[in-house]
Amino acid sequence: MEIHLDGKRISVPAGSRLGNLLPERDEQCSVAVIRPALVEDEAESQEVRFATPAGDLVVEVAKTAAVSPLLRPEFAERLRLHWQDRYAAAFGPFESDVRPARRPGRYERGDVILGCGGYDPSRSYLIFARMGHTADYGAPEGGGVIGKVVTGRGLLDRLADGDQITGVERVFRRVDRSHVVVTHDSGFPLEDGMQIVSYVEAEVQGSGKDGIDTGTARSVEHFLLSVQGGRFRVGSASSTYVADTHLVPTRVPAEFSGPRLEGAVTVRTAGKSSGGVYIYTQGVSASPAHTVVGRVVHGIELVRFAGEGDLFAIHAEPEQFDLVGLSLAEAEAVAARRGVSLTADAAEGDRIVVGQTPATTLEVLAGGEVRIETVPADHVVSITLDEAAAPRSVTIFREVTGLKHHSVGKMPLVFVFEDVFLFKPKIGKGVGIIPENTPTGEVPAYTLAMTNDSRRGAGMVGTRTTPNAEFGPTSEPLTGTNVIGKVLDAGNLAGMREGATVYVKEVK
Repeated sequence: MEIHLDGKRISVPAGSRLGNLLPERDEQCSVAVIRPALVEDEAESQEVRFATPAGDLVVEVAKTAAVSPLLRPEFAERLRLHWQDRYAAAFGPFESDVRPARRPGRYERGDVILGCGGYDPSRSYLIFARMGHTADYGAPEGGGVIGKVVTGRGLLDRLADGDQITGVERVFRRVDRSHVVVTHDSGFPLEDGMQIVSYVEAEVQGSGKDGIDTGTARSVEHFLLSVQGGRFRVGSASSTYVADTHLVPTRVPAEFSGPRLEGAVTVRTAGKSSGGVYIYTQGVSASPAHTVVGRVVHGIELVRFAGEGDLFAIHAEPEQFDLVGLSLAEAEAVAARRGVSLTADAAEGDRIVVGQTPATTLEVLAGGEVRIETVPADHVVSITLDEAAAPRSVTIFREVTGLKHHSVGKMPLVFVFEDVFLFKPKIGKGVGIIPENTPTGEVPAYTLAMTNDSRRGAGMVGTRTTPNAEFGPTSEPLTGTNVIGKVLDAGNLAGMREGATVYVKEVK
């Protein structure tokens, strides 16, 4: 039987399961399964998306039969911007069955017209009206209006010479959910003619064939950080978007407040949900609280039908360029693979990268070079964090050490006494460290803990080299101690002195 997997036709044996089709898939990630019945209903779908370099135009179709030939893949090659003026923009030419009425028609902004040049149907055009006007476009009786732009109307004014419609496809809305299953069940049975969408791919704002624009570098970096594990977890969903909120709250600069078209990826820059990443399934107006960081180029169907709690695979292009936490040799290999010139502060010995300049992916790729700061590997302390047992305390720890943004963070060592090492990361005022995961018995050696708000030293972080049943790793009573993790390579602490900056690497 034949399956359509991410746009490609694949033959699989009868009785195959989802796991047979995608044996290397992360089983926690869901895919969208579109049943063959939906294909039969396509003729009734009333919206069509036209992809252009400037963005997507979604057209509500009035005459489905006139648009159907344009849905064939080969047609996209013919839909180049052939002419434009203040009134309209025309893509083509291509052959159609238009019978020109040889009389002018009246058009409004957003009308989509099927007409022809010189009254010759072999030279037909798809024409988008930019403003109200009267013209003779070689259209059939009635004016030849086959639809109206409902999303992306502002793009009509930004189309430029050389632009091309790169893709034409029907839009599946949530009302089609009865024909779609979003599942991560490897045993899900496949049927002949099914369409499977297994991942989402997004291109970031500012990266294109013509070069790299760094105007959105910081907000794009936040998006790349959010999806660096190749996963998008739907924390909230509505009729117009899905959002991944696992990095909320995070301060993100407002860099590009553009229209939130279908497939647009944004980061919220203000409010309680700042730092959330949104993917839009329907077009909505621009918002000063959202900065546009990219657009989906594959897999919008999976986004459209995913619900709260779903997890799906996502690829971002370009991938994040972050060398922090890598060994010097690994950093050199990554830079070479991506064509970036690397300059290190030291070239010998076993060293770990603890900083890079420029800090953002787009700035590195635009300049083609990066400088890195390293420290000897034995100056980096590896730790694990118990997020399940102490979620709030671990979140605070990651935030104040920098582990929220990189795999290596840092904090000052302020006190060393006998078996105790105390650290004091800078925690902002008003950050509440509620008691959680407080120990009730002997605390093992090299447990990592944070003092909670029940004690004056709230926010202090510590570890002990010996077990203790009376006091926690920060030398506070057990009720004032939040256990957040464990030190793995305690030997690296032995040679450190008060006042030193200690680098910590989270091992996940």
